[in-house]
Amino acid sequence: MFPASIIATPAPPIPAVRAWAARYAGAAPLLDVTQAVPGYPAHPELLARIGRAAGDAAFAGYGAIEGDAELRSAFAADVAGFYGAPITPDQVAITAGCNLAFAMVMATLAGPGARVGLPTPWYFNHQMTLLMQGAEPVPIPCRAEDGFIPDPARIAPLLDGLSTLVLVSPNNPTGAIYPPETLHEIAALCRARGVWLVLDETYRDFLPGAAPHALFSAPDWPAHLVHLYSFSKAYCVPGHRLGAVLAGGAAREALMKALDSYQICPARPAQAALSWGVPALAEWRAGNRAIMAERAQAARAALSQVPGWRLDSLGAYFAYLRVPEDGPDALAVAEKLAVERGLLCLPGPFFGPGQERHLRLAFANVELARIREIPTRLA
Repeated sequence: MFPASIIATPAPPIPAVRAWAARYAGAAPLLDVTQAVPGYPAHPELLARIGRAAGDAAFAGYGAIEGDAELRSAFAADVAGFYGAPITPDQVAITAGCNLAFAMVMATLAGPGARVGLPTPWYFNHQMTLLMQGAEPVPIPCRAEDGFIPDPARIAPLLDGLSTLVLVSPNNPTGAIYPPETLHEIAALCRARGVWLVLDETYRDFLPGAAPHALFSAPDWPAHLVHLYSFSKAYCVPGHRLGAVLAGGAAREALMKALDSYQICPARPAQAALSWGVPALAEWRAGNRAIMAERAQAARAALSQVPGWRLDSLGAYFAYLRVPEDGPDALAVAEKLAVERGLLCLPGPFFGPGQERHLRLAFANVELARIREIPTRLA
């Protein structure tokens, strides 16, 4: 018999939705906006460096458990410059993807039986990880009328009994960008209640030029804050599975035990290439941010012109779209769109309770012409 924690974990959503595509018989090509993947290639020099490193015997062996020193130094400098805070390489651990980073952090901060707050709609992989580890995901409702920004006043009474609160900004699935003052207020609540705050900023490279938060400027941040990042979107290397954790003090010591136990080292050729790419490709990343902003603008224009549908939130990679009130729920709508219209998107129920009227569209992985096709598919 399988463990109860595994049985309780829902099936991965994206393969389930893509299975509907097998029943599509339309003439128009499939339009897949299910998954957040870069819609343009990696920088050619970055790919060339990965290739050269892959053929170098020096990178064929095991590396440091916490990641190669060169990449940790480059990433620490990048974060320090972005947030204007004194981040050091010994506070960085490189992981085999950001989902593994989240799993390792939850194994150290929460563990079996722990209650972990996840604002809803939540990122489904976070829920799945917690269930598999025997922890309890606790829904923290966020409202469409608030732009899906968490309300500190509503969060405060829900912190009792939590070991950890997880925030994702820019958010997956809504795209909502949490204002710095909101993050600061929630961080202060967590600090006062003895609750760890885990901040996942996978999409922070696509922030629209707004001033970043100053959470890392507090000298005691390692005592209550852990930060997650993914290299896959900004550098267009999702297949190489590279993530990062910022943690200090006791949290980092516990994390190192988990990483050392699992011995899941990230790919060293990609680490070697990114140690060059993090500082060298700053201008290229800014260009990609402009591409994403253009696609976001096109998605907003396209999704705002379909009668009966309501765009409740949009940002970074995602649009969160409310289905017409007089029709079926989002799960039925998503299946119908896939089978009859060739539009693959994720229904809201995959993102937690209370999401029966929403769809997530990952517009970032399609070009402008294809974004403009979406209203026809929805009509």
